[in-house]
Amino acid sequence: MVKKPKQNSEENQQELVFKLSMFEQQIQQLQQQLQAVEQGIVEMNSLDLGLDELVGSKGKEILAPIGRGIFVKTRLLDEKLSVDIGEKKFIKKSIPDTKKIIKEQIKKLEEVKSELTQKMEETSGKLQQMLMDVQAKEMVKGKEK
Repeated sequence: MVKKPKQNSEENQQELVFKLSMFEQQIQQLQQQLQAVEQGIVEMNSLDLGLDELVGSKGKEILAPIGRGIFVKTRLLDEKLSVDIGEKKFIKKSIPDTKKIIKEQIKKLEEVKSELTQKMEETSGKLQQMLMDVQAKEMVKGKEK
């Protein structure tokens, strides 16, 4: 069975719309992931700065968070911190050692951010190339008429 040119053209347009939609979804997902990673970096940097304030504060009163936006006044008994190493396991670490861990985590997040940015640029490039190809085909069709 031979397809009519008009029907083939409609199928091509549907395929193009589908591909454009897929690229758009990929870019949106990458943007959301990138935003989450950037938020993680901001939080880790804030934590790093907060640890600086604890140095030399043994015996002083501090506000400690106990939940979302809820703090309790407490006294800092020790400058050793309980650090979650995964699977609900905690180890004691000094403030400088904890800061090293945080810096490593920030570095890993920066690497993920770089990878996501690269993927987003690649996807955008593919999208732009596809649009240019479509425009070129339309120009050729216009000249043939």
